[in-house]
Amino acid sequence: MKVLLVNGSGHAKGCTYTALEEVAGALEKNGIETEIIQVGVEPIAGCIGCGACLKTGKCFREDGVNEFVEKAKTADGFVFGSPVHYASASGMITSFLDRAFYGKSALFQGKPGACVVSCRRGGASAAFDQLNKYFTINCMPVVSSQYWNQVHGNTPEEVKQDLEGMQTMRTLGNNMAWLLKCIEAGKAAGVSFPEREPAQKTNFIR
Repeated sequence: MKVLLVNGSGHAKGCTYTALEEVAGALEKNGIETEIIQVGVEPIAGCIGCGACLKTGKCFREDGVNEFVEKAKTADGFVFGSPVHYASASGMITSFLDRAFYGKSALFQGKPGACVVSCRRGGASAAFDQLNKYFTINCMPVVSSQYWNQVHGNTPEEVKQDLEGMQTMRTLGNNMAWLLKCIEAGKAAGVSFPEREPAQKTNFIR
């Protein structure tokens, strides 16, 4: 089993990475393979809703989103991390997830998802809520921890001093490993993901 962890910060080894690394360490101790993907420092364009990805299988923009979607095909779980910018997730991870989920939402259904946020002081719960909505709109089991998945600090060293935050990250990793193993055991026992009904779209303006 493998979990992809996505660092939605422009800093490859910054505070968000420090939180994700702690989650990854707990997953690996439970026998789960991990890979931390750095979104990068180049701008990630937002989704323009053109629908090209629905026809061709990938976004017309050649960047890290397409690479991630390919890896998502064989992944069993996901953790998305973001710094807090103005009480929201970073524009980079927001654009990244908008495009990944719009084009290939079926790749994520039934697979556990979690998010972690890193902030200097405030705004973490708002950003945390924003990111969780990608999971709850897409039939993904949401993995929780002992507290909201957040760490505090302005540098990686300060984040490591947030003992409760770091413990929350380890608990998150342990809980995700447990859920992945439960899903695997369920599949072995013949329990499959529920069959979806045809989608019903209701517009509120007639």
